[in-house]
Amino acid sequence: MIQLSINGNTQAFAAPLTVSSLVDQLGFAGKRLAVELNGEIVPRSSHADTQLADGDTLEIVVAVGGG
Repeated sequence: MIQLSINGNTQAFAAPLTVSSLVDQLGFAGKRLAVELNGEIVPRSSHADTQLADGDTLEIVVAVGGG
């Protein structure tokens, strides 16, 4: 198990875990979003290859349309 801080809340997940699989588990699959890992933006093209580790801090922002 790994502990991640996501938008200020600590949650536990089974390891190994990538950004892509985390997004799926959180129910954000298919949505337009931005992911910041330990202060650095993770490009969407790198979500499947970016491994998460115990203690990582993430900020996930979902784009909301409007006008």
